[in-house]
Amino acid sequence: MKTVRLAFLPLAFLFSFSTPAQVLSPAKWRFEVSKAEVKAGSETELVFRATIQDNWYLYSSDFDPELGPQVTAFTFKPNDTYQLVGKVKPVKPKKKYDDLWGGEYTYFIGQGEFRQTVKILKANPRIEGGIEYQVCSEVDGKCIPGEEAFKFDQIKLVAAAETSGGPAVAATEKPTDSASVAAATEKNPKNAQNAPMNGDEKQATVSEPTNTATLAPVSGDKDDSLGSFLLLAFLSGFIALAMPCVYPLIPMTVSFFTHQGGSRQRGIWYAVIYGLSIIVIYTLIGSVFSLVFGSDSANALSTHWLPNLLFFAVFVVFGLSFLGLFEIVLPSSLVNRVDREADKGGLYGIFFMAFTLALVSFSCTGPIAGSLLILASEGVSVKSVLGMVAYSAAFAVPFTLFAIFPAWLKNLPKSGGWMNTVKVTLGFLELALAFKFLSNADQVYHWGLLDRDVFLAAWIVIFGVLGLYLLGKVRLPHDDNAAEIGVPRLLVAMLTLAFTIYMVPGLFGAPLKPLAGLLPPQTTQDFNLNEPRGLLASQPTEVLPPRKHAGFLKTPHNLPGFFDLKEALAYAQKVNKPVFVDFTGHGCVNCREMEARVWPEPTVLQRLANDYVLVSLYVDDKTELPESEWYTSARDGKLKKTIGSQNFDYQITRFNYNAQPLYVLLDTAGNPLPVPPTAHDLSVENFVGFLDKGLSAFRKSDSSDLSLK
Repeated sequence: MKTVRLAFLPLAFLFSFSTPAQVLSPAKWRFEVSKAEVKAGSETELVFRATIQDNWYLYSSDFDPELGPQVTAFTFKPNDTYQLVGKVKPVKPKKKYDDLWGGEYTYFIGQGEFRQTVKILKANPRIEGGIEYQVCSEVDGKCIPGEEAFKFDQIKLVAAAETSGGPAVAATEKPTDSASVAAATEKNPKNAQNAPMNGDEKQATVSEPTNTATLAPVSGDKDDSLGSFLLLAFLSGFIALAMPCVYPLIPMTVSFFTHQGGSRQRGIWYAVIYGLSIIVIYTLIGSVFSLVFGSDSANALSTHWLPNLLFFAVFVVFGLSFLGLFEIVLPSSLVNRVDREADKGGLYGIFFMAFTLALVSFSCTGPIAGSLLILASEGVSVKSVLGMVAYSAAFAVPFTLFAIFPAWLKNLPKSGGWMNTVKVTLGFLELALAFKFLSNADQVYHWGLLDRDVFLAAWIVIFGVLGLYLLGKVRLPHDDNAAEIGVPRLLVAMLTLAFTIYMVPGLFGAPLKPLAGLLPPQTTQDFNLNEPRGLLASQPTEVLPPRKHAGFLKTPHNLPGFFDLKEALAYAQKVNKPVFVDFTGHGCVNCREMEARVWPEPTVLQRLANDYVLVSLYVDDKTELPESEWYTSARDGKLKKTIGSQNFDYQITRFNYNAQPLYVLLDTAGNPLPVPPTAHDLSVENFVGFLDKGLSAFRKSDSSDLSLK
């Protein structure tokens, strides 16, 4: 048996990929004053406080707006009743240097506070205006712009003898509808950024949206990705307990604690410390990962070929290890050194006993924990920490409970070949998951190595062989010689083979909607019996002109469409139709799910084909454009050379949103229609309503233009 000795933790502790979803109103504002009663000519402070939801942060107002993130900006309606003194000052924001932006920015977590000093000139001062801000998620890296109107009308002008002198904080009225901010405040100059359209100009600009209140995307499906991941992590901890190098250690460890010091109470206390030590050790690993690889570089890391190929290789190594080709173990010198520390006894020794368990069981648990950390890195800064807490809790709790109730050990299944079966099953799953990372790189760089049918063929073989293995028809190293299989194993084999058969029609074009987020898009499939059927009745009569990038980019379901916004707008003016902008990505799981579950519905497909001009803007495509089309973004000061970088810059600059999918409706001049954009929402009814509202708004504006003429 070959042995691979690694001196460090798994290579899995790297990088990220993203699956976005949307949350509305992560920040709530309230407005106060430091002194509510002042005399003429004296000053008071306006206090702006933001309560920020957990796992979100608010950008502050005191860093360079050219850095990239949107600073919080305050605008005031001037009048003769008050005078601003100085600028708005944030109160103790946090600071962070970010390599992606190339500079330091400030932000708030939990609570944010800004103060503006004003001099009161007349009685009944009227102080009102608006705030433009941006909050971003620590869980999935998405950013949401916001607007809030404010009004301070509780300040009273009194004679000098009547002032109380002490601070008197009072809340303002409930803020007005944020839609009024567009009329009540000046536009933030940050929003008038470069807006690339992949055209011939090196730097293109677009007009400011006429209705900024509609630019915040509506909510889609509830974001339960964190909860699902934590459940997966918790179940993975229990699976790790069933590994051959862990399961036999349970009775040995419990026996040690039940006899520790001759006192059952003391043994129970030590067992609790032992369990907590396991949680601390794995949580520290997740914390280090979180600090080294935060969420800010999610898009770049999730689409670059290097991390994806690295993930592919890591999962293949993990899978082959579980199948029995070799073992991944740490150097014996490291294990022995930690074990010597455990011999010192006391709480110190118990901690190192837990550390020894983690090292000794590394060959079985390392690939599981490492795989979780790769899956945790979905543009997330705290997900890896929480994942390791959930994983280690499931891993540690049984040791503690069995030490407290040793009689339960009698009910444990005996060690045997079933443990190796669990390990081998995980090996097949690791191999299957590896193809997802190879597919990400393949789609972004157009290598053509892993189209949908090839991907499906690989998965059909992997899960088919797994089903045969569970039935005992395939044998691997370390399997026992049992002549019969148990009922649970038979049931799992039946489910696995059923899943395998379910995937077979996908080779001929079946959509396989539940797997849409994992599979390459159907546009990469060479042979598709399903595709023409849905479009025969909905194809428009117009013949599209030659289109940029049509040789290697495809629209979903072969819908007629463009991949360059300038071309789409020019065609929209010709046929007098609104533009449906699809911000998408080759590696976007939610995009594939929308395209497989919502777009194929006849009510949706007909509208996209006949009522709109479709333009798919891939934000992660690495194809380099001609030098004449390069430009330097005013948002981050970086040169944008590729299709993806320009589309991504346009999405953030114009719509203050960095997740995909994002669907925006434009008129023929490129201005957003007064319909809020939408994102990942699997409701066909909602999507049809979104398209109908856009079409109605376009026809209304078009008829208004004609009447003016």
